Amino acid sequence: MASLIRDLTAAAGAAFSAVGLEERWGDVRRSDKPDLADFQCNGAMGAAKAAGRNPREIAGEIAEVLKAYPLVLSADVAGPGFINIRVSDAALSARAADILADKDMAGGELASDPHVTVIDFGGPNVAKPMHVGHLRSAVIGDTLQRLLKFLGDTVTSDTHLGDWGLQMGHLVTELHDDQPDLIYFDESYTGPYPAESPVTIEDLGRLYPAASNKAKDDPARNQRSQNAVAELQAGRAGYRALLKHFIDVSVAALKVDYAFLNVSFDLWKGESDVDHLIAGLIERFREAGLAEESQGALIVHVARESDKKEMPPVMLLNSRGGTGYHTTDLATIEDRMMHMHPTPERMLYVVDQRQALHFEQVFRAAELVGLIDEGHLEHIGFGTVNGPDGKPFKTREGGVLRLADLNAMALEEADRKLGAANLPDDMGLDERANVARAVAVAALRFADLQNTRTTNYVFDLDRFTSFEGKTGPYLMYAAVRIKSLLRRAEADGNAPGKIIVGHDAERTLVLALDGFGAALLGAREKRMPHILCEHVFGLSQAFSGFYGALPIANESDPALRASRLALATAVLKQLEAGLGILGIDVPERM
Repeated sequence: MASLIRDLTAAAGAAFSAVGLEERWGDVRRSDKPDLADFQCNGAMGAAKAAGRNPREIAGEIAEVLKAYPLVLSADVAGPGFINIRVSDAALSARAADILADKDMAGGELASDPHVTVIDFGGPNVAKPMHVGHLRSAVIGDTLQRLLKFLGDTVTSDTHLGDWGLQMGHLVTELHDDQPDLIYFDESYTGPYPAESPVTIEDLGRLYPAASNKAKDDPARNQRSQNAVAELQAGRAGYRALLKHFIDVSVAALKVDYAFLNVSFDLWKGESDVDHLIAGLIERFREAGLAEESQGALIVHVARESDKKEMPPVMLLNSRGGTGYHTTDLATIEDRMMHMHPTPERMLYVVDQRQALHFEQVFRAAELVGLIDEGHLEHIGFGTVNGPDGKPFKTREGGVLRLADLNAMALEEADRKLGAANLPDDMGLDERANVARAVAVAALRFADLQNTRTTNYVFDLDRFTSFEGKTGPYLMYAAVRIKSLLRRAEADGNAPGKIIVGHDAERTLVLALDGFGAALLGAREKRMPHILCEHVFGLSQAFSGFYGALPIANESDPALRASRLALATAVLKQLEAGLGILGIDVPERM
């Protein structure tokens, strides 16, 4: 669907071309001074410099051409050569009608360059409860997958479980000490093994910390775990069967925490799923002449002459012959390129910015050996969730806050805020519980997503759950209020009709609606969900101004009443679409 910005850019580009200048100077954007103009074009300055001409003179020529277009109400030159453009009421009315009629995109537009994309996010570890640090990867990654799918990309999401490290050895050995008679520890027995797990998620939560704490103070105990990992990776049947149980039990628990946040994955694959590829991958590096021995380890140099900082080599095998994250991440790339259909064109890794070096090493190694073309792997880094002291968020006791506890805290606070609100008298307990959960999720997700993802932010649950200000609950309530308005109008026999834009508040509202496509594509291009957050908040603010300035359902003129109800319907459609991409559900009432 065309937008006003696109139409104006095309018109301005044609105008520059008509006077013998490059079409690219016709780029149009929203005005920095909305009280003076709706849009502006700044290309005359650049065109003048390239052509050796006066910028105001060029701007005047372009403005005269633009005035001939029906959608342009006025085009005036300001300053050294800015072109200020106001669009006509008729153009705004037509644009609003198009948005209202757009059932699929609510005024957005599909990407012109759809890609087959894998988004790797979440990254939880088997047997370890997720903590507050997992929140950002979950909501940013999930929002990106929703966004890209909405815009026409083919997307597969993968949580990439941590299930192949030392923690597996800790679990196996501690379980052996706890229940030594289990059949899994009989080396002479090779199966079949019981379908029912010998451990629960509570058992894993007890076994892992116990083993980890013992290993810190006892090198021999730690060595037992390392030996168990080696046997597991070598294919010992009983250990492999236990691993499957550990994974299944952990995934069931992880899905509960993720489901609360409206986060989902297409794949739940882990490091262990690519173990069978590692020997061949290492041979591939050897044959390419990229792998070399260094102090008993097998490494790949990935440094470049242009590097301004030291770039350590990738370690394929450590001195004990074991593999680490470098190798399993490389094998995962190979697995995806070999077995996913259609073949991925992009892989996005939504992981803490502090892992930037690791991913730069892995990406370079993958490109060197030919697993994927250069530039098709992206690290989508993000900052930390901090406490009031500016340091990563902790519990009052100084420990790491579990994600499940964070979810529970948000739910409790959301319910408390609802208790102080003016809820419908007939709202039952189940409906209130559902609304409280929706408010909690809106609070957590929007509080995270509204920030530029590369920055840190301070966790403030009281502010995040507020129904005032720039918060998820405020946006949710804005949409619910429109639903209520439209229900009342329908009950009174009033329906949306032809849109007639004339008042400044209506113009402002339609201009806000028109920005949806640009916000979506900008968020996709930059991998920055906050761009969409800004649009949704701006739209809600524009509707608030419209709602406060003009009667809607109570308008006495039938044509204006029908028009304003249609505008409200278009806003609701776009708000729900935008909030849906952000992972925020809008209840019918609250």
